[in-house]
Amino acid sequence: MTIKIVTSEKGTPAGKLAEAELQFTDGPLEGLKLVGFAVWERKNGSGRNVTFPARSYSVNGERRSFSLLRPLVDSTAQNRIRDQILDAYVEQVGAVEAAV
Repeated sequence: MTIKIVTSEKGTPAGKLAEAELQFTDGPLEGLKLVGFAVWERKNGSGRNVTFPARSYSVNGERRSFSLLRPLVDSTAQNRIRDQILDAYVEQVGAVEAAV
């Protein structure tokens, strides 16, 4: 699996730094990609956060979201992919800044 980072050029919406997608290079998902991840600057300014693909819906006028990538058992399983996405973002931003 590889992680592709597409940086946000115009900063819209505010705080959004990049979008990320998982590209599968082996196994039964080879040739497919999972989109909908985003890297955000934390509102308090200390660090970054990753949001996962989700679908919005409403119940009695209240807007909710349903996470499309969910852990089977271990609730911390998403941390591994979150960390890999953040690492890929830092690598790409560092390479871009070094080229400037």
